[in-house]
Amino acid sequence: MESNEIYDQVNTRYGSITRSSTGQYEQTVAKAFGYTEEELAGIPEGANLGLSCGNPIALARLREARLSLSDGETVVDLGSGAGFDVFTAAKRVGPTGKAIGVDMNKNMVHKANANKAYTNASNVQFIESTITSIPLPDNTVDCIISNCVINLVPAAEKQLAFNEMFRLLNPGGRVAISDILARKEFTEEMKKSIALYVGCIAGASQVSDYEALLKNAGFNDVLIVDSKNDLNVYFIAAESKTSCCEIDIVEEEAEAPSSCGSKTRENCYKPEEKGVMLRK
Repeated sequence: MESNEIYDQVNTRYGSITRSSTGQYEQTVAKAFGYTEEELAGIPEGANLGLSCGNPIALARLREARLSLSDGETVVDLGSGAGFDVFTAAKRVGPTGKAIGVDMNKNMVHKANANKAYTNASNVQFIESTITSIPLPDNTVDCIISNCVINLVPAAEKQLAFNEMFRLLNPGGRVAISDILARKEFTEEMKKSIALYVGCIAGASQVSDYEALLKNAGFNDVLIVDSKNDLNVYFIAAESKTSCCEIDIVEEEAEAPSSCGSKTRENCYKPEEKGVMLRK
């Protein structure tokens, strides 16, 4: 698949997921990945769309400036959607810090800014941009986070995304990513399925490839951890078609002639949610 086709399909798919309220499904998904009641209560209604596959906030170890002359950290969320992790990060870094969300989808950015209008978050900003070319200066960010987004970047452009992270970070800065990685190589038929791609499956990298992308960008101290999160939470929470891994997409993969033939995701391709923590 061409990169433009993937971007168009991802834009169309996720641009339609801008619901006006946060329901039980979204709460259940977020809690399954470690978000606390306090964190969920502190974000604007509608910011949580139930699209997480992990909790990069917990990985990031964000620091708030307390009674010191140093400012709080600047954090950038790649693929920020309606602002869920941005608003959560903004509270962590405090009023002297800054939380910036980057998303290529104009509907998501509009939704995020509407959510911002209902808060007093003066340290929040949203930018409409791809994550492979971000209009921010070099060496101006302390921490970059991302939640179930890198797998949606076309394979031909994944290295560009990691290069951009490295460019933005201050010396000693760090990246904290929650993403879906593949346990084994997908079949060519699966890789060509646009439905599997927008469902966060076909674009998932293998662990060794992910690590190579990070190191090629210039990062060191790379740590990739299997969080053991059960991605069946999407199905358990509700029969919804707004999650990262959708029911209809999984069934299509399972029924493909070249797949393992299993009707269950766990027995077939076993995607892993991974936490990635590293420093520049």
